[in-house]
Formats: sequence, structure tokens, C-alpha cells
Amino acid sequence: MEKKEEWSVGGFQFGTEKDMELAKAEQGKIAFMEKRMRYDQPESVLYVYHKAIENGIFQTPVGLQYLQKLYDFLAQNGLGERAESIPLRQVYSYDPREEIKPRIARKRVQSSKYKELRSKLRKSVILNILLVLMVIAMFIITLTGKNPNILNYEKKLTDKYAGWEQELTEREAAVREKERALRIEGSGSP
Repeated sequence: MEKKEEWSVGGFQFGTEKDMELAKAEQGKIAFMEKRMRYDQPESVLYVYHKAIENGIFQTPVGLQYLQKLYDFLAQNGLGERAESIPLRQVYSYDPREEIKPRIARKRVQSSKYKELRSKLRKSVILNILLVLMVIAMFIITLTGKNPNILNYEKKLTDKYAGWEQELTEREAAVREKERALRIEGSGSP
């Protein structure tokens, strides 16, 4: 195991070997970017600066110091107002009674894709509820309607034919009654 004194990069002493390795990697990124940086075009420097912040390329003090150098350059060239502040991903004062609100982490978690999926889910749930309500309404209409349908056609047809049969029986009885009355009257006359 290495000594902590050896975990320094760019004038910064790191608490873990992993942090030191991360700082060394950032030094390599800085060297790569410096070879290709076009300081004669401040707009391109502004673009690189915004992309570095947006993608979270630099996290250690070594990288943040480089971002500060770019910010200072942009400010000297009249682009300081367009350059966003450098986000820090550490909390320097911690009070357990206060709720820490990490805005940067929240932005990453609630990305536009997450919001879009949440919106689609909400719309889908609402649409499903409407469809269930429509199906329930259709069943109620079907069960309470007077027209025969697949659920009550047998009962409706049986009731209809039973009504006809009763009506025919009543008419038949009335006709027989009339016939008897007419035969009686007809047999009594000369």
C-alpha cells in the first residue's frame, strides 16, 4: 500500500488512491484538450467549456482548476456572461439537521427522457382508466337495454313468444265464446 504523501497530483493531496488516479486521468484530458484548443477563437473555447461542464468531464480539483482557467479566459474575452458557473459536486459544510439539496444530481436523475417516460406512463394510465369505464358503461347499457343482445336474447325471445302465445290463447278463447253464443242463438231460432 502506498503512502498518502504520494497521492498528490498538480499540487493537490488526495485522500485515496482512486481519487489520485482520477486526477491523473484528468491531467491527461487537459493535456489532450490543450493541444487542440483554439484560443484565437473564444466561441470555440466557450463551446468546449460548456460541453466539459455538461458531460461532467472534470470532477477533481485538478480538472476544476482547468475549468477556472477557461472561465477566466472567457471573461477576459467578453464571454464571461455566457459562461455558466462551474458546478461543484462536494458539500463543504454539512449540518445533519438541514436537508442537502444536490441540484446537479437531481438534474441528472430527472433528465428529459425520465420526464418523457413519466408523461407517457401517466397518459397510458388515464387512457386505460377511460377504456375500463367505457367497457363498464357498455355492460350496463347492454344489461338494462330493451333490445335483445347476446347477454339476454334468450330471455327476451322467450318472453316475446310467451306473450304472443298468451294473446293467441285469449283470442282463441274469445272466438270460441262467440261461436258458442252464436250457435246457441242460431239453434233457438226457427
